[in-house]
Amino acid sequence: MKTNKELKEEYKQMKFKMGVFQIRNTVNNKIFVESSINLDAIWNRHRVQLNFGNHRNEELQKDWTELGQDKFKYEIISEIEENDNPETDYKKEVKLLEEMYMEELKPFGEKGYNRRKPI
Repeated sequence: MKTNKELKEEYKQMKFKMGVFQIRNTVNNKIFVESSINLDAIWNRHRVQLNFGNHRNEELQKDWTELGQDKFKYEIISEIEENDNPETDYKKEVKLLEEMYMEELKPFGEKGYNRRKPI
């Protein structure tokens, strides 16, 4: 059996899919756009919050509750490849990529569930 130290080191060495995703309402095509350094884990987190009725985005939560999980699709929009440079700040990289997609997709108002950030 592996020690806690060995398990932690294995976890640190794991590579996760990183990038930008959207949760798309297939009824009205509204989207929720976000980024993560672990695309699998973030989808699980959002899905659990939505299924338990405690997601931070009230409008997305309302539609999820009314329409049901089967009316929503989780879609990876863009992924960032991990490189060998230990200096790379992946959290910063995915945030920059997210900002680019927010500007392009404009998932606000009638088009989406995101809120514009105050200037």
